Amino acid sequence: MEKFYISTAIAYTSGKPHIGNTYEIVLGDAIARFKRFKGYDVYFQTGTDEHGEKIELKAKENGVSPKEFVDDIAGEIKRIWDLMNTSYDRFVRTTDPLHEKKVQHIFKKMYDNGDIYKGEYKGLYCTPCESFWTDSQLVDGKCPDCGREVEEKSEEAYFFKLSKYQKKLEDYIENNPDFIRPEARKNEMLNNFIKPGLQDLCVSRTSFKWGIPVDFDDNHVVYVWLDALSNYITNIGYDVDNQTDEFKKYWPADIHLIGKDILRFHTIYWPCFLWSLGLELPKEIFGHPWLLMNNDKMSKSVGNVIYADDLVESFGVDAVRYYLLHEIPFSSDGNITYELVIERINSDLANVLGNLVQRTISMANKYFGGKVSYKDASEDIDKEFIDSINFLDEKVTAKMDKYQVSDAISEIFNVLRNSNKYIDETMPWVLAKDESKKDRLETVIYNLLESIRVCALFLEPFMPDTSKNIIKQLNIDTKDIKYVETDAFSLSKPEILFKRIDKDKFFEDNK
Repeated sequence: MEKFYISTAIAYTSGKPHIGNTYEIVLGDAIARFKRFKGYDVYFQTGTDEHGEKIELKAKENGVSPKEFVDDIAGEIKRIWDLMNTSYDRFVRTTDPLHEKKVQHIFKKMYDNGDIYKGEYKGLYCTPCESFWTDSQLVDGKCPDCGREVEEKSEEAYFFKLSKYQKKLEDYIENNPDFIRPEARKNEMLNNFIKPGLQDLCVSRTSFKWGIPVDFDDNHVVYVWLDALSNYITNIGYDVDNQTDEFKKYWPADIHLIGKDILRFHTIYWPCFLWSLGLELPKEIFGHPWLLMNNDKMSKSVGNVIYADDLVESFGVDAVRYYLLHEIPFSSDGNITYELVIERINSDLANVLGNLVQRTISMANKYFGGKVSYKDASEDIDKEFIDSINFLDEKVTAKMDKYQVSDAISEIFNVLRNSNKYIDETMPWVLAKDESKKDRLETVIYNLLESIRVCALFLEPFMPDTSKNIIKQLNIDTKDIKYVETDAFSLSKPEILFKRIDKDKFFEDNK
């Protein structure tokens, strides 16, 4: 069985994650579930990043210890990941003692290799981003990542020889076009960050204590990015002198799924760290777009934030998953508002999917007492319809192989729309009036039930509970992902999958 290792970035424990943060775990889950569906041995890792100066300051503001602070936030992040029905195999935390010990070993190995040396750092520092910047990198005198003020800092520090790997990294990215995707992100990293020249990277701090101590120099703690990035290997059994069978099986990762704002750390620092350790690079780093609120970047300080649990309370888990996965394009930012979510639920989930399932099962119950099997009473119109069902696997797989999740879902909904069209064209209610057309009527209903069955199987990675609900209503456990002629449906009463939402009433009730 072919392996597939997918990770999300680990969420920073500075506060409750908003829906934009939550998008990444849902996207990762859809990819992981689809790969399992296709027979891969999948390992899916997520978790929390828990060290750094920002955490130390937040804990102090809240009158608790840093460990108490991160325990609380990590618990909240895990709760939301679980609420969104994500099927991760391991939820990692960088405060785990085993991870901390391995990071100390990694730091020491890099030091012994001559890739880390001691010096003094003077620079412009952004505390929220845990990043040093040069004057030329600032945008209007502020941090280029978050737009906040930076401050001059000077302290003794250890440095990683990033400059040593400049040419190797440049060549690798140019010779491996799929290493960074989408392509626009690859070009951005090469032209804006790598080719202008890599400076050696500060990898330790002395001005705060909330971090993993450098075990051969107690004044220093490991820089948060070296600590955080190492999670992708420490948690599958890597240690400098010992690689477990699990590590040998799953590394290199097939895809690191990350937000475009932290692409630099994953495509510049991480490859060089891995080369320093003598390890292979992940096969692909995918920088996904942002989810915007009213076309603006979400920010707690601005107050334009939506939380996943609030959306789930209003619309249900699968409706939220559907919106996130279908409405955010492959390589450009998506947008979310309550109005847009309601529109999508009404048009796609209630009208197209819910209506189809309810109509078809209702007709099967009305005309055949819920018992429907294949009758060979086909007409020309059936061939094109059945072909659309049988080509679904090829079409969805082609999109998912490129991580074009939105397009993959569209392929499924194309078949669902075709099914509604097929009802209008075959007019079962007319066939039902002619006793001589009974086999033809049953063939039409059977074709529709097969379409729903196959689409339900393909919906599982994206809307797992809805998929399960449809299969339960069909009362059949055939796993074939093509149209088959041997199914025998024994249907129960239809259940409403998604109710239409009265937008005006919703906003009136939620003032």
